[in-house]
Amino acid sequence: MPPVTDELAPLVARAREGDRAALEELLGRLRPGVLRYCRARLGRRDGSYGSADDVAQEVCVAVLTALPRYVDQGRPFLAFVYGIAGHKVADAQRAVFRNRADATDELPERADDSPGPEQAAVHAADVAASMALLDQLSDAQREVLLLRVMAGLSADEAGAVLGMTPGAVRVAQHRALARLRALAAEAATP
Repeated sequence: MPPVTDELAPLVARAREGDRAALEELLGRLRPGVLRYCRARLGRRDGSYGSADDVAQEVCVAVLTALPRYVDQGRPFLAFVYGIAGHKVADAQRAVFRNRADATDELPERADDSPGPEQAAVHAADVAASMALLDQLSDAQREVLLLRVMAGLSADEAGAVLGMTPGAVRVAQHRALARLRALAAEAATP
C-alpha cells in the first residue's frame, strides 16, 4: 500500500512550533468534521446536539493539549484526531448512564422554540428507525459509514483511521450501504 499523503502535515508542524495562525487554521479545518462525527455517533438529546457539540469541543481541546507531544508515525494526522474523537465519544456515552440528574422546578426564562410534540415524535421515530438499521450493521461497517458519510473523510483518510487501504474502505462502504438498503427494504415491507 503506498503511503497516504497527509495534507495537514505542514500545518501540524507549524502549529507544533507555536505558529498561532497555523494552529487556528488547523482547528478551523478539523472542527467541522469532528463535529459531524460526534453528532453522528451521539445524536440529539432533548432536541439539540448540545452534548455532541460539547464532545467535539473536548476533542479539539484534547488535540491542542496533545499537539506538543504529537509524533508523526507515518499515518495522517486525522487518524490521530479521530482516535481521540472515538475515545471522547465513548466517554460521553458512558457518562449518559452515570448521569443521575433530576429535573428542576425552576421556570425557563424564555419560550421554547423547539419543535412541538408531534414533530419531535416523528423525528424521534425516524432517528430511532435509522439507528436501529445502523445497529444491525457490523461495527466496522457502521464506523466506515460514520467516517465517510457523517464526518466527510476521504477514503484515504478513513483508511488511515481504520487501518484499511482506501480501496478496502470504498468496498466496505459500498457493502455497508447495500446492506443498509436491504435492511431498510425489509423494514418497509409489511
